[in-house]
Amino acid sequence: MDATSLPAAGSTALLTDRYELTMLQAALRSGAAHRRSVFEVFTRRLPSGRRYGVMAGTGRVLDAVENFRFTAAQLDWLAGQGVVDDDTLRYLADYRFTGDVHGYPEGEVYFPGSPLLTVSGTFAEAVILETVILSILNFDSAIAAAASRMTSAAGGRPVIEMGARRAHEQAAVSAARAAYVAGFSATSDLQAGFTHGIPTTGTAAHAFTLVHDSERDAFQAQIASMGKGTTLLVDTYDLREAVRTAVEVAGPELGAVRIDSGDLTLLAHRVRRQLDELGAHQTKIIVTSDLDEYAIAALAAAPVDGYGVGTSLVTGSGHPTCAMVYKLVARAGTADGPLVPVAKRAAGGKTSVGGRKWAARRPDADGVAEAEVVGTGPVPAELEPHLLQVPLVLAGEVVGREPLSAARERHVRARAALPLSATQLSKGDPVLATELIL
Repeated sequence: MDATSLPAAGSTALLTDRYELTMLQAALRSGAAHRRSVFEVFTRRLPSGRRYGVMAGTGRVLDAVENFRFTAAQLDWLAGQGVVDDDTLRYLADYRFTGDVHGYPEGEVYFPGSPLLTVSGTFAEAVILETVILSILNFDSAIAAAASRMTSAAGGRPVIEMGARRAHEQAAVSAARAAYVAGFSATSDLQAGFTHGIPTTGTAAHAFTLVHDSERDAFQAQIASMGKGTTLLVDTYDLREAVRTAVEVAGPELGAVRIDSGDLTLLAHRVRRQLDELGAHQTKIIVTSDLDEYAIAALAAAPVDGYGVGTSLVTGSGHPTCAMVYKLVARAGTADGPLVPVAKRAAGGKTSVGGRKWAARRPDADGVAEAEVVGTGPVPAELEPHLLQVPLVLAGEVVGREPLSAARERHVRARAALPLSATQLSKGDPVLATELIL
């Protein structure tokens, strides 16, 4: 299909800032547009108190780069708005990314200074990808980092993503995907299930109970529709009475009960005792109600079988972005000249390190990670088996696409290889120091 005939909904080309295109126009005039260039995505620091970051959104970045093509309608709009001149419009009409992308694979953990994504190509074709790449990685990685803390705190108990009503409708889909990468077991969002193949779950809200003449009628209707293995919401009226009614209606085969309010630790113990007294020993207890990683950790000793998390998850548990940046680190002096390092020198901590970088995670004698090593020169032989970046796009062709399950499994391995202190919820510095070899 010709680029200009792509449907606007499928194009990612206008998911960008205006200055990306005005820079392109000026670079085309100066001749710098065709210089070979290397951009890197990294973050200078982790959010306060976080011990590690989680790389998420890589698969969505690959889709975005592949679909970064301008439609005829988009080009007409740019012309009508006077955003760029005719020469730039002609360049954009034929735009295809033909360069290379290497990066940390999805699900991997990272630290300050980690070269998370390296984009190589001409200045023109690489610079205009900045905004869409950062918008995806900053959001998805923030959600995944929060989700990783929650699944770690859950200690193997399943955690369900249910934040669709607390976020922009498309952000909710991306959040569910990122949460799944970091260990969440399912989502309530059907679009996320349809788009990304994530298991979906959900039964009934308080409105379902309230619309019936009695709680018993509501339970009977739900069980008749969904079977005895369903989850009944038991805190609409009187919790103890609801649990008794639930077991009377469903029998000891009742799948689960959900508690959505109150002192969850106290109530979980009471409900577990009552369920056991009623013979419903296999009925599980699911808790919701504005949970975050701290609330989940506080419930570790309670007889809880699963958690549902909404608001805190889709807002990154207080840190909705990762402060990732996209910086030029090397460029050629001419179109075909050798690459030379370039770096920003500025006050206020916004400096950067020039030169294309590699990264490796050095393990100790027991195989536990002890440092994130980042360098610009030759890779020491002992670190070659521990290099972190992988090829994602080569000569404009996506080569790094993988099932979401692969990223999910990778995250389990990556987190397990960190020092035990990585999973502590108390405030502290990144669990690994970043060592720079220039």
